[in-house]
Amino acid sequence: MSEVAEKVIGGDVRAVARLIRDIDDGMPGVRQVLKELYPSTGNAYILGITGAPGVGKSTLVDQIVNHLRKRDKTVGVLAVDPTSPFSGGAILGDRVRMQRHSLDEGVFIRSLATRGHFGGLTQSTRSAIDVLDAMGKDYIIVETVGVGQDEVDVVKSAHTTIITVIPGMGDDIQAIKAGILEIGDIFLINKADREGTDKTLSDLRLMINMDHKKYEEGNWKPPILKAQAVFDIGVKELLEEIDKHNRYLTEFSGERQVRRREDKVRQELGDMVKNRLIEEVLDKITGTGEFDKAVESIVEGKTDPYTACDNLVLPAIGVPTG
Repeated sequence: MSEVAEKVIGGDVRAVARLIRDIDDGMPGVRQVLKELYPSTGNAYILGITGAPGVGKSTLVDQIVNHLRKRDKTVGVLAVDPTSPFSGGAILGDRVRMQRHSLDEGVFIRSLATRGHFGGLTQSTRSAIDVLDAMGKDYIIVETVGVGQDEVDVVKSAHTTIITVIPGMGDDIQAIKAGILEIGDIFLINKADREGTDKTLSDLRLMINMDHKKYEEGNWKPPILKAQAVFDIGVKELLEEIDKHNRYLTEFSGERQVRRREDKVRQELGDMVKNRLIEEVLDKITGTGEFDKAVESIVEGKTDPYTACDNLVLPAIGVPTG
């Protein structure tokens, strides 16, 4: 085993921070370390927290971390932020609202860029989860930047997914878009002192009850909670529901090893293969002078981008052109 892998498994914070940075930057050599770390994964409980911007996810995560630390649990936080158009890194950096935990050795907080995967999880995020898991964290919290119909990747990696909404901003509608209801294990109405809380709760309850057949089969029925995270109101009750869902996964569904289920592994491996193919083919194409010639040809109006794309990609994957 490499020295880096040994340090990560030993809980070396600096080694973990450097490795996650290298993963995010796509540095060579990280794949070998991740291979060595993989046998040490599968022990952490992973919480996914998602919701539209402005619903108070970071404040909620901060309070959850505080409660978990009172239980003497170690916590890793991965905050998936928008990508800077200039540096390619996370715009917000390590979350200001969580900085009270920055000196706590039992808490590791890191921001990761979406790299264009708005609301979803990049491969680097999944790899970072494995790193924190191998590091020995009891809980790993993944906070995503947004929520929408296609932005539900967090459920692929999380044991418990928490959908956070607030009243008065159309989040009752946002929360019931196709796909969102299916991924939510717990719904949390934050900023519940606002007008419209009861309507949001009623709309969510109606949508869940409409899918009654799913829950009649003994499946987990998502609870709907109210909270004011900034005042630490309702967070204790949220942790209790997370504990209940944990017991449900362990005792009833047999899915405690959520990331080792066949469908999850199939999805994640498929994404990994796709990303690797894209990287390899793109490097092969852009590493030659043909790519620059194609750019010049398009600029000069000698060809169109579609033809240029076909002429570059098809030979790279072994398909003849013309």
